[in-house]
Amino acid sequence: MDSARSEIAPAPLAATASNGLKIVVVGGFGVGKTTLVGAVSEIRPLDTEATLTEAGLGVDDLGGVPGKRTTTVAFDFGRITIDAEHVLYLFGAPGQPRFFFLWDQLFRGALGAIVLVDPGRITDCFYAVDRLEHFGTPFVVARNAFPGGDHPLDAVREALDLPAHVPLVDCDARDRASVKRVLITLVEHLSAREPAFTAPETA
Repeated sequence: MDSARSEIAPAPLAATASNGLKIVVVGGFGVGKTTLVGAVSEIRPLDTEATLTEAGLGVDDLGGVPGKRTTTVAFDFGRITIDAEHVLYLFGAPGQPRFFFLWDQLFRGALGAIVLVDPGRITDCFYAVDRLEHFGTPFVVARNAFPGGDHPLDAVREALDLPAHVPLVDCDARDRASVKRVLITLVEHLSAREPAFTAPETA
C-alpha cells in the first residue's frame, strides 16, 4: 500500500474542471473496496473505517475474513484528476448488509460502478449486481486477487449470471496500475454503451 501511494503525486483540483464523474465501488464485506480506492486516489482518501467490536457479533459475518479488524460504516472517497475538464470521484460502499440502505443513495448520479469480487465468496456480490441492474447503472466486475482464489473468470461470470456484454477482469486492489486498468475498462464500457459519451483520456 505504501509503495503504491509513493507513486502518486498529489494534485490540486483544477479550477477549470467542469465534468465530475462519479464512480461507485461495491462488493461484499472485506472484499477490498477501501484498499482499491486508497491505491488509486491522488489525495489521501476519506474513509469511515471503524473498529469491529462485540456489538457486531452475530451481525457481521467474518467467516470469509477472519483477520479483519475494521470496517467501512459510511463510504470511502477518493479522487483522480484526469485533465482540466474531467475528474473522477470514487465512492467505496460499505459491504455489510446492515449498511445496504446507504447504497441506493450512493448510486444516484453515478456514471458507472465497479463490482469487486472475492472469488472465494462470489455469492457476497449477488446483491451488488442486483441493485446496479435495478438502477440501470453500467458496471464492470473485477475479480480481486486473493490467496486460493483460483476460480477461472468464466466460472465467476457463470456464478454471477453476467450477460456477455458486462466486462469481467482481474484486479489487484493493492496495485495502482491494476486498479487504473479496471477504471479504463469501465470507461471503455461506458463509451460502447453510450456513443454520445466522450471518454476522457486516462493517463
